[in-house]
Amino acid sequence: MFARVIIDIAHANVDRLFTYTVPEELNVRPGQRVIVPFGAGNRKTEGFVLELSEKTDVDSVVIKPILRTMEPYPALTEEQIKLAYWIAGSYHCLLVDALRLMIPAQMRGSRIKEKTVRTVRIRQGVDAKKEMDALLTKAGVSRAPKQTEVLELLFQTGTNMSTVDIAAFIPGAAGAIAALLKKGILEEEGKESFRNPFHHTMKKKTEPLPLTNTQQRAFEGIVECLDKREGTCLLYGITGSGKTEVYMQAIARVVAEGGKAIVLVPEISLTPQAMERFHSRFGERVAVLHSRLSAGERYDEWRRIRLNKVDVVIGARSAVFAPVENLHLIIVDEEHEPSYYSEMTPRYGAVEVAAKRAKLSGAVLVLGSATPSVAAYKRGLSGTYKLLSLPERANGQPLPEVEVVDMRNEFLSGNNSIFSASLYGALKHCLDAGEQAILFMNRRGYSTFVSCRGCGYVMKCRNCDVSMTYHKLGEMMKCHYCGETTRIPTVCPECGKPYLKYFGVGTQQVEEQLLTHFPGVSTVRMDHDTTRTHNAHEALLSRFQSGGAQVLIGTQMIAKGLDIPNVTLVGVIAADSMLHIPDFRSSERTFQLLAQVAGRAGRAKKTGRVILQTYTPDHPVIELAARHDYPGFYDYEIGVRRAALFPPYGLFLRLVLTGENEDILAEETSRTAAGLKDAVEAALAAAGATGPELLYMEASPAPIKRREGVYRYQVLLKFARTKHTAAAIRAAYAFHDAHRRPGMGDIEVNPTNMF
Repeated sequence: MFARVIIDIAHANVDRLFTYTVPEELNVRPGQRVIVPFGAGNRKTEGFVLELSEKTDVDSVVIKPILRTMEPYPALTEEQIKLAYWIAGSYHCLLVDALRLMIPAQMRGSRIKEKTVRTVRIRQGVDAKKEMDALLTKAGVSRAPKQTEVLELLFQTGTNMSTVDIAAFIPGAAGAIAALLKKGILEEEGKESFRNPFHHTMKKKTEPLPLTNTQQRAFEGIVECLDKREGTCLLYGITGSGKTEVYMQAIARVVAEGGKAIVLVPEISLTPQAMERFHSRFGERVAVLHSRLSAGERYDEWRRIRLNKVDVVIGARSAVFAPVENLHLIIVDEEHEPSYYSEMTPRYGAVEVAAKRAKLSGAVLVLGSATPSVAAYKRGLSGTYKLLSLPERANGQPLPEVEVVDMRNEFLSGNNSIFSASLYGALKHCLDAGEQAILFMNRRGYSTFVSCRGCGYVMKCRNCDVSMTYHKLGEMMKCHYCGETTRIPTVCPECGKPYLKYFGVGTQQVEEQLLTHFPGVSTVRMDHDTTRTHNAHEALLSRFQSGGAQVLIGTQMIAKGLDIPNVTLVGVIAADSMLHIPDFRSSERTFQLLAQVAGRAGRAKKTGRVILQTYTPDHPVIELAARHDYPGFYDYEIGVRRAALFPPYGLFLRLVLTGENEDILAEETSRTAAGLKDAVEAALAAAGATGPELLYMEASPAPIKRREGVYRYQVLLKFARTKHTAAAIRAAYAFHDAHRRPGMGDIEVNPTNMF
């Protein structure tokens, strides 16, 4: 038997299959990880077995044998291998990079091991009753009562038990266990154990809720696809419409029929709440996968899934690769979220991967959102997706009233606070009533930048072409791109004058000013600075949910998914902070954030209120968000996209080059752009294109010209989307492969980050 193995080395020169013989004593299957001799020195190297065959064209004299397997079971399923091939082709990455997505990183290099616990049992052949009798005195009283209790417990259970469990039943049992081991009555073993990341949040079981008429129609629409085992459903439901209950009842049907499901959520902060809901409904056969788990927890959750101990997997982006077999349903909640796109190689989109995986496994894909992406909603209207709607809240409550406050008028009236008069009054009423509020500010830190009012100097990062952000905690300036920190000077480094001024607002300043206006109010702040530690998201949210804090202050991680009944007020400090960013999606992302965060208010019986503070109150996006009018926003935005030939009517390709010498980098970028243009135009001509399909090309500094100490230039191409676009992309990839050098990044199609 011969095995075709890909070596676990990320290099283009070895990104292909190598043939090895399978020794007779080894049971090797496709998907298994193995150790093989590789290279001139026969260095022991890890690899993935992708194919097995009884014949080979390779000269058998030079074929080396597989040395051993790394696990007794295939780490990859057949479906995952097919998915990896598709990812390598679709996202133009190495096959081994695609395969690495499928397993926990700590498995490579055997950096993590299974956890075992110390267990004991009655030694085989030992008569437990006889031994217990031997411990009795002539008067029938035990001479060693603890030993007798231990023996009796093990005899009754009839299996091995951990010493921790025995001690829970019999306090002080350690000495008795040691004595029984020494006598040879007990024997010690190690028992496999799985680390449980959510053992402390287990709740009692919940039952399915009665569905509203609209929920029932949505559920039936999903069931129709499940019966056919194909199709994509777009579940467009306003905030609070009960999408999660529809998800869970669809999953329950799948599980009852012996199938499995994957549920993706966009933010790690949402995972504890989702895990609690799904665990309460489906019990122990739920697993969770996301990057904030410890290495051991992530590995053990992956093993539980791979060993078929799980029916439902919940997690962030990477959970789409979970080794689930017999997959019937994939749900992507908040499908519009940018966090579903990876900014590291491979630069995949989890929604696209989920669609391909559903097709490979014969599963149904459900995309859910209160503010679907423009592209997804267009597919829903065209019939490519089955469009299912939940136009009303499940509890019958109306969407919260939204007030738009013009901050220009606040300034002219003498109010220099970050809180408008309306927001201050609403906060006071909310707090006096014992209710809770959410304050949304999509910028962490205290102030956006520090500038000198004497000469205009702005403190910038020495490594990146961006201003540094003032963080009051620690009294320091910090770069949010490279992490560089520095102390704040007392005078301007440029002119030497003491006229330094803090401009802009961040979450830290929101919290400080809130405490100034409302002394003693209890707050929770959630941003990147406060959620770095393990389980920080869960702890902070739990405190707010339980009423331990009255006000939650945060960035976009608090804008969606949270369902807290006592929240009656949402204040958006700067509603237009993302509206004027030079990105074709800025209007879409602004509307989505505003609609999502507004939906956190009034989700139970109490009426909700939302206050949007803005300097551009007349902008259509602000007006449409205030009316909760997603269909109106879609009509507005799709018109803008069609007129400008932005996606989905057009397509962007972007290539970023970096270097330490700006002049050399600028020249190289120009040469690369010219060569890329020639390659693309030749491919379009060969494909039969006749119109101006390459609409635009630019070689220029990237919007953030310098980052982490190196200069960044870009080549940006814009195409009209036609049947010839695929040929242009293939030509760009081929040019990239032929001319790649250190410092040249990946070619990105419609990059999620245009900076």
